[in-house]
Amino acid sequence: MSEIKEITEALLKFRDARDWRQFHNSKDLAVAVSIEASELLELFLWKGNEEVSVDRLKEELADILSYCLLLAEKHGLDVRQIIMDKIDQNAAKYPIDKSKGNATKYTDYDRIQ
Repeated sequence: MSEIKEITEALLKFRDARDWRQFHNSKDLAVAVSIEASELLELFLWKGNEEVSVDRLKEELADILSYCLLLAEKHGLDVRQIIMDKIDQNAAKYPIDKSKGNATKYTDYDRIQ
């Protein structure tokens, strides 16, 4: 069993033991991801770029990743595959010769030349 599947199974076991599946519809899982991402951002509010509590960072990342895994599982998505597919898509959008060392969006490449 892959680590992702192992983690997902642990999340499902935790959820099901509490009868929370009824609350885990797609919309609410997506909303939870957004809320938890906002809590992650709050850790950096009014601080320097790297000035963050690592313990709080771990907590918020765990929340975000957990809801993402639950949402992927709900839709039968292979997390490894969708990430690998996205890397391939981004490699096509951001070729090394145009993107290395800069943060220009691919739609703006023609403007910087």
